[in-house]
Amino acid sequence: MRLNDIKDNAGARKVRVRIGRGIGSGVGKTGGRGGKGQTARSGVAIGGFEGGQMPLHRRLPKRGFNKWRQKDFNEINVGALQKAVEDGKLKAGQTVDVAALVGAGILRRPKDGLRVLGTGELKTKLAITANHASASARVAIEKAGGSLSIIEVKVLPADEEKRKKTAAKKGQSGKAAAKPE
Repeated sequence: MRLNDIKDNAGARKVRVRIGRGIGSGVGKTGGRGGKGQTARSGVAIGGFEGGQMPLHRRLPKRGFNKWRQKDFNEINVGALQKAVEDGKLKAGQTVDVAALVGAGILRRPKDGLRVLGTGELKTKLAITANHASASARVAIEKAGGSLSIIEVKVLPADEEKRKKTAAKKGQSGKAAAKPE
């Protein structure tokens, strides 16, 4: 075999069709877009019209619920914390929070807080501050002799009163409906 004998497999390089390049090309004049009208122009967004039939996107039911302003927490397993201690990124007895984990290079950015999960095993005593923690994570942290403090979400007194009033109204309407006369 010589260098001048080397060539691509058949069909490896496909030649692009150059539209709008004369009658002889087969895609001249209208360039494959047909006659006049909306679809002959660029930026057409018809797509969903099915000739008067109920469109597919309206025939199918909606599913689920997406919470508005949903919080996005960093999630970390206790096994990952143990590995970070073994790698020398965290020290035993150190207070571990989002800022410490970002500073150590374990997390990329703080996001909306920290959620500790229980996969893996923790052997080192750590004082962890997080927004949430799973039950298995709590057990693993306490078993290793560490402590876990959960950041409380601050609820304004006005919001708490409003919540109590709504709960009371719901309770009264429920009792009135259940009460036979």
